[in-house]
Amino acid sequence: MSTRTGSTSTFSPSAALGSLPPVWLVMAGIVSVQTGAGVAKNLFESLPPAAVVWLRLLTSAVLLVLLARPALKARSRGDWLVVIGYGVALASMNYLIYQAFARIPLGIAVTIEYLGPLAIAIIGSRRRVDLLWAGLAGLGVAALGIEFGELDPVGVLFAVLAATAWAGYIMLSAATGQRFSGASGLAVASVVGVVVLAPAGIAEGGAALLDWRLLLFGLAVGVLSSVVPYTLELNALRRMPPRVFGVLMSLQPAAAALVGLVLLGELLTVWQWLAVACVITASAGSTRTSARRDAREAAEGDR
Repeated sequence: MSTRTGSTSTFSPSAALGSLPPVWLVMAGIVSVQTGAGVAKNLFESLPPAAVVWLRLLTSAVLLVLLARPALKARSRGDWLVVIGYGVALASMNYLIYQAFARIPLGIAVTIEYLGPLAIAIIGSRRRVDLLWAGLAGLGVAALGIEFGELDPVGVLFAVLAATAWAGYIMLSAATGQRFSGASGLAVASVVGVVVLAPAGIAEGGAALLDWRLLLFGLAVGVLSSVVPYTLELNALRRMPPRVFGVLMSLQPAAAALVGLVLLGELLTVWQWLAVACVITASAGSTRTSARRDAREAAEGDR
């Protein structure tokens, strides 16, 4: 007599994500980030940008602390200075770009902001080919410049400052990664960002922060802009070369422009789309060039 035992399978989110191609995960993360920005911009009439970005940082900080559980004991003064600087850069970058979102089209704001990391990549290179990418990015800026008169100059300034803050964020991210393991440094920096932006976020949000509907939308921005992309990108990076990830991330300006069109009805002109295309191409090209150079230098070092 034989007995048959049945087995029940349980749903595992990590297993489900692991079954999807990593490129899909990165693309979904990009769409999620920009959709979060679109939702945020729709909230600005009821909840000021500072309050929305504070809610976003608060959501991501809670998640990261729960996941990373950073060890804070036996940290040196240098560790704290670096991670606090990282947190200030994180808060500044988000605050400034949300101020830009409130004044100029989403796609244009993200395109200008993307010049920050692109500048870091190009300046750090000594190869002639990177002059091509710099020139292409410059062409994108020139294309935007043709219609700068049609854009809110304050919004453009905020986007430029956000690009600068993003560049600082990248450099401090590397320094933090050398001192803190895993996502613990980002978790601590997120808490710092919440504290830094609390006065502005709470003061500008005021009584609106007590409206559960607005609060719910603000938390949704945090989930779409931080929780979802962080989870998807972390899973994708386990199965994808960093160079491919970097090239895919270059699509952020295009995704922002499309989300702005669909969710907000923001129509870009031909010159503005040209600017987006130039920055995307320059970023993707610079990323591929840097990846090849790093691989070649690593191979030469192993000889």
